Amino acid sequence: MAVQIITDSTSDLTNEELRELNVHVIRMRVIFEDGIFTDGVDLDKEQFYAKQASASTLPKTTQVNPQEYCEAFAPLLESGDEVVAILLSSRLSGCYQSACIAKEMLEEGSDRLYLVDSLNATIGEGLLVREAVRMRDAGKSAAEISAELERLRRHVRFLAFIGTMKYLKMGGRISASAAALGGMLHISPVVALVDGEVKAVGKVRGSQKIFSYTLDFTQHYPVDSRHCVVFGHSQCLETMEGYRDKCVQALGLRDWAQDELGPVIGTHAGPGCYGMAYIGLK
Repeated sequence: MAVQIITDSTSDLTNEELRELNVHVIRMRVIFEDGIFTDGVDLDKEQFYAKQASASTLPKTTQVNPQEYCEAFAPLLESGDEVVAILLSSRLSGCYQSACIAKEMLEEGSDRLYLVDSLNATIGEGLLVREAVRMRDAGKSAAEISAELERLRRHVRFLAFIGTMKYLKMGGRISASAAALGGMLHISPVVALVDGEVKAVGKVRGSQKIFSYTLDFTQHYPVDSRHCVVFGHSQCLETMEGYRDKCVQALGLRDWAQDELGPVIGTHAGPGCYGMAYIGLK
């Protein structure tokens, strides 16, 4: 009996990574003014940010409904395998609840389906997927993987620095005057995932202050170097690479990866956002 791992596209793993890691994916949909698009199929990240730049209102993501989860889970369970589903934080979407309903709807194999509320999104959720793959490849059962993920999820630290306040203003999260002042002073809001929700935790001015903030953050929440660290960005690869290289050297990181941030964070952060996700010692 094999263990199959499935996640939703909000984990922001690329199609190539999904193939390499042997992970199945359930695609979210993104709603713009001119239509509904399937994340990663008819709307890649570059196209998302291009459409966002010209949109007059913020795009929205739609949750996967129970029937769609059933259709994703059933073929994996019918083969006799165990399934671990790692899903977007229940504090950000109703996807996890939909998956729970789907589990009750399944006619067979539901006892081999383990649902994990990641309490994370984007690269934080993707980090847990990578951990699940590591455990699967080490021969762990679905029950063991699920239990460990539920322990680890409370230790995932996600930290991101927003490069533009345009979309925070569009979403009503800050005032027009605050956005204008922040732009003039080159202030970057700092966001983190706290108890499964994206929250503003500070603000910094200038790239050196961003790195200093990161060092202070990692001193308070030390990196567990036994696990991978994932860096992420939204249309600012070169800037993120400079930040990544500083972090790798200063923190002595041995195992790291990088991905591009998708619609869950990108809707409010826009392009120019970058940061990291890691598993902390506390």
